[in-house]
Amino acid sequence: MSAEATNPATPLSFTPGAHRKRGRPRIDLRRLGRAALLGPATRDRLPDAISHVVEAHRAHHPEADSEPLHRAYLLAESSHRGQMRKSGEPYITHPLAVTLILAELGAEATTLTASLLHDTVEDTEVTLDQVRREFGDEVCFLVDGVTKLEKVDYGAAAEPETFRKMLVATGNDVRVMSIKLADRLHNMRTLSVMRREKQERIAKVTRDVLIPLAERLGVQALKTELEDLVFAILHPEECAQTRHLVSENAARADDPLADTAEAVRAVLRDAGIPAEVQIRPRHLLSVNRVRHKRGELRGADFGRLLVLVAEDADCYAVLGELHTCFTPVVSEFKDFIAVPKFNLYQSLHTAVARRDGEVVEVLVRTQQMHRTAQAGVVALGSPYPTGADEGTVPPGGPAGTDPAAPDGERADPTRPGWLSRLLEWQRSAPDPDTFWSALREDLAQDREITVFRTDGRTLGLPVGASCVDAAYAQYGEDAHACIGARVNGRLAALGTVLRDGDTVQLLMSQDTASGPSREWLDHAVAPGARIAIQRWLTDHPEVAEAPEATPRAPQPAPSSRPVGAGALVDIPGASVRLAGCCTPVPPDEITAFAVRGGVVTVHRVACSSVTRMKEVARPEVGVRWGDTAEYRVTLVAESFGRPHLLADLTEAIAQEGVAVVSATVEPPSRQQVRHTYTLQLPDAARLPALIKAMRNVAGVYDVSRAQHPAVAPS
Repeated sequence: MSAEATNPATPLSFTPGAHRKRGRPRIDLRRLGRAALLGPATRDRLPDAISHVVEAHRAHHPEADSEPLHRAYLLAESSHRGQMRKSGEPYITHPLAVTLILAELGAEATTLTASLLHDTVEDTEVTLDQVRREFGDEVCFLVDGVTKLEKVDYGAAAEPETFRKMLVATGNDVRVMSIKLADRLHNMRTLSVMRREKQERIAKVTRDVLIPLAERLGVQALKTELEDLVFAILHPEECAQTRHLVSENAARADDPLADTAEAVRAVLRDAGIPAEVQIRPRHLLSVNRVRHKRGELRGADFGRLLVLVAEDADCYAVLGELHTCFTPVVSEFKDFIAVPKFNLYQSLHTAVARRDGEVVEVLVRTQQMHRTAQAGVVALGSPYPTGADEGTVPPGGPAGTDPAAPDGERADPTRPGWLSRLLEWQRSAPDPDTFWSALREDLAQDREITVFRTDGRTLGLPVGASCVDAAYAQYGEDAHACIGARVNGRLAALGTVLRDGDTVQLLMSQDTASGPSREWLDHAVAPGARIAIQRWLTDHPEVAEAPEATPRAPQPAPSSRPVGAGALVDIPGASVRLAGCCTPVPPDEITAFAVRGGVVTVHRVACSSVTRMKEVARPEVGVRWGDTAEYRVTLVAESFGRPHLLADLTEAIAQEGVAVVSATVEPPSRQQVRHTYTLQLPDAARLPALIKAMRNVAGVYDVSRAQHPAVAPS
């Protein structure tokens, strides 16, 4: 957290300032640093150094009490007095700048108080107990959450373990990460005088961890500036080229965005829809991405139009006018109001084509949506339950949980599903290196889908997630026993990739000893699933990679009973054969037909071959079941592939006292295996028990009587 940077000016030639009030200049922190050393002129007058923070805070919270901020500033200034940044500025300029960033985003007083104090416990003699006594449990928890672990104690693991500590604290109070993001933004703004290798190391961690966290928490104002600062450090030449393109476009006499904005204003004015139409320039990295995607840039590629209205219904009214009066690009339409993004973002996205062929992107949202889009969770304020006493910590942690929420999660959006999943899998990654690499991998998955469970509840999963990921998201390590799934009611292999809105039913084995195969790692996307699978495989090195080719148990010898035994036909001396297409057994309803060679075949009445026989007017032969007990039947077992499956099925058949006449196993397809058994039953009454025993074998999801395709009658 200690700011080791010097130059307070951003290394870029501009600073995105959409969240700053129009006309308010960037604060001169050098001047504030000097003012900070002077302290307050009188007890009832705030020093200049903190007055700017209070002004920004009251712009969002007019009735706010500034007294806690005054006290926090005095403690921070006195404790940091004498400490200097590498640039030579008083150290107090850093917590002041961090707090001003949060104040301009609309953070409430508790966050700002903790922000002023965020480095005191780490870098001064101030203790957490002192912070708790003077400012309460909430502020103490936030300060502790952003305090780094000492390298003396943790060595190389200090950075990953510090982030783990912050994330766990964020799980209880998301304001911890808000302070960390603002802290990193100011340090990135002032990074230019550090050694090149250290700049790059900090920029890479910012790119891999902090920027994805800002995106997931919806704090776009911080995310976009962080992206440009990282872009300038890691890709300086490309950044300079992009900045030059932006400057060239700004110098153009014609501006398609300005022309389209004026046309949109006129259309909405004529329609009687009160709206504010703004031009939103793209930040540098966004321009660079568009350049790589589209090639040569045109004027409309350097920004987008933003239409702000008062109510949700007005958003759709604006959309209707845009699509009526302009030529819409239908493929560009997205409705993030009806279906918000997982980071709270809401807007309508569309695009219209100009007569010159340029395409202008348009965002439509309410003023409240815009504030949330810029500030994300910062705009939500305190995550404490409404009515909680100030300074008290609700049961279950500093931010508490909503007991009515599923699985103990809070119902409010300050505890999003991705954060809950991250906190869950990090417990299974005690090794700092494993945690650090898995965290970066998790955060790299910047999009999410929602799938439905059969009980109506939902699972949030990263894009590209499979049924394997869904199993571990729902059952944790109990998912080791998963043998398959139904997706939208249809059987699916565990490797099936899920889509947004799918309904997933996971099929679990009753065998507690069953576990995943190494192939599952090829289908798992979520770090939590991968860590759990890898740990199980490490603990079970004996797991075979392929099913056994031979059964483990001996088979009963096949009976020599005639194939038509048990069926009596009305043609004396005829040779009777039970049809292989439907393998009838008592008490099936049956019919028979005479075929060549004086043979009579017996079919189940429902067999498709019977329909074919009747269509060609083949005469039926009277047939009935006799009183003999032994019969032959063909069963098909459908299952998910796993080691020892063939052996376990054969053993289950043998334990029922049934002889295997023949068996075939089709090559696996998408982890699914089909076994066909022709079996000799000593008693037809045993068939239901046999089918049940085969279905109880782990991995088997269905057993049915064979129904082969009908063939033309002979």
